[in-house]
Amino acid sequence: MASTGTERVAAALRLDRADRAPVSAWGHSYEREWSVDELVTTTVGIARRCELDFVKLQVRASCFAETFGAAWRFSGSASVPPVMEQPGGTDAEAWRRIASSEPDRGVLAEQIQVMAAITKQLGPETPCLQTVFSPGMVAWFLTGSDLDVLRSLLRAEPDLMAAGLVRISETMAWFARESIAAGAAGLFYAINPLANTTVMAPDEYERILLPFDRSTLAGAEGAWFNMLHLCGGNVNTSLVEALRPDCVNWSIHDAGNPGLADMRDRHHVAVAGGLHRDQPIRTGSVEEVRREASDAMTQTSGRGHLLTPGCSVSPWPVDREDNIRVLGEVAASA
Repeated sequence: MASTGTERVAAALRLDRADRAPVSAWGHSYEREWSVDELVTTTVGIARRCELDFVKLQVRASCFAETFGAAWRFSGSASVPPVMEQPGGTDAEAWRRIASSEPDRGVLAEQIQVMAAITKQLGPETPCLQTVFSPGMVAWFLTGSDLDVLRSLLRAEPDLMAAGLVRISETMAWFARESIAAGAAGLFYAINPLANTTVMAPDEYERILLPFDRSTLAGAEGAWFNMLHLCGGNVNTSLVEALRPDCVNWSIHDAGNPGLADMRDRHHVAVAGGLHRDQPIRTGSVEEVRREASDAMTQTSGRGHLLTPGCSVSPWPVDREDNIRVLGEVAASA
């Protein structure tokens, strides 16, 4: 008898495997992310057509910064990300506003509605993760994704930035709690680009930003499936030990990053990944995906392994969903 998605994920988190490793993938459907109903329909449809064992909700990436005064608009194209109209946090004056003003939680409330609807439709056999950006990542979005501006503010205005990051982490913790209450099995906690040790040294990250990660993740108390996403190359693996997620997702293809079995065995944590986020899964052939997925499974023997891309597959490959469906077949044959 085949296991459910929940059973497969639970076995992987125990560093074991059920009948096969769980599989999933996620990516932006840019034109669908501005409507609760359309995002629900798209998410549920992908999960069912592609036979995913778990769902990572692909919220509009700008929604967290929008909560603190930034503004984006739909690009007009299904294949092009939203266009920024106002960054919201490029100078000290803006951060004084962020630190002292109540955030607009309306856009986050919409993502909670999406979570409630998809968990109701998919049921308990398909666990769903709510995407939450780290406070440092939200701050990066608020600078217009300008690393130089962000690092300058963190170093020149430490007290002001700390006050703003407190406000952000409080809001992210609220979002985490409400999402879990709405049915999420846990969080997909993303740290980008500050998880790259060439962007911020681990000791500086620990001193400046780690406390805000911990206060945000306190909102996930009681969740059983929290996935830490470390984005980019040269990932700061000390964050795995510091934050102790149930699972960690990163790209084994980016420079300076550990392999699947190395991460699993060194940190005694389940691993999610093995597939490149772009080629071949987004535009390649089924046979190319099959070979890459088989190689990933060989690295771990499927134990403690959730077979997924190492990052978002965006834009979502509507015309290549066979490349997603083949993952379950590969996992079963490994």
